[in-house]
Amino acid sequence: MNRIAGWSVAQLRRVWKALEYSSAYLAVLAALEVLMVQLLLSLPLSPAPAVVGLLTFAIYASDRLADLSTDAASNPQRTAFVRQYHGVLYVFAAIAYGGAVALSVLGGPIALAISLVPGVAWVSYALGRVPVVETPFRRLKDVLVVSSATIAVAWSLTIVFLPIAFAGAAITPTAWIVFGYLTLGTFICSEISNVRDIESDLESGVSTLPVAVGVARTRHVLYGIASLIAAMIGLATSSGHLTIASAVFLSTGLLSLVGIIALLGRVENERFLSVAGEFTRMPVLGGLILASYVL
Repeated sequence: MNRIAGWSVAQLRRVWKALEYSSAYLAVLAALEVLMVQLLLSLPLSPAPAVVGLLTFAIYASDRLADLSTDAASNPQRTAFVRQYHGVLYVFAAIAYGGAVALSVLGGPIALAISLVPGVAWVSYALGRVPVVETPFRRLKDVLVVSSATIAVAWSLTIVFLPIAFAGAAITPTAWIVFGYLTLGTFICSEISNVRDIESDLESGVSTLPVAVGVARTRHVLYGIASLIAAMIGLATSSGHLTIASAVFLSTGLLSLVGIIALLGRVENERFLSVAGEFTRMPVLGGLILASYVL
């Protein structure tokens, strides 16, 4: 029995490493976040979760391939995995992106346009250009918090408004509240991940909150952003734009995120904190699914 259990655990670890290093787990989480939005906004089921999941895999797999040289120091195991399977990842990323665009066409021109937003944002980040805006910095990732903000806005816009476009529904105040919740939360998750990458960011000249102000002050800044999210939930509930149940479920995700923020600089496993941050919307989804059966 012990041998079987040990073999099972080893296999599960191998599967998880493949999901983590390839970014496939991020694709699953992104698709589930779209489902969360559909439940929060009472939208009908649509291909939107599949579109966002495919986009997420395509873009993050491409990002891992593009950052092989800079990630070697901060993520040696992931870099080794990506080097070993780079050909497979290239093919799967291309197929995933093509599939996402093809599916988005089913939602009409607005859905197609929204589905292109994360790709445009990633290209801007990868090429290091800030279109239209005149800046002394040469690369987008050199501008403090701009890269994290760009990622947060692009993905949150897609996750919230793509299912709305597929449904042909109106954009309500509740939709903007959910967009704000996801944008601020995603920004926090990005800076949590940046704590893990301090050394590589310093070497490559990337400007992030942990690099600029240190881990302790980053923790305080993220507490402040979490407080903004809490205030937004409170105001939205008092104004009737969020039901009490939805506010409670969103608060569970926020509390999970605050718990991870509290551990920054206090635990050595920064990679675990980075991954854990990505899962903080799952309690929200779990609550919404449970409520849909109970209420």
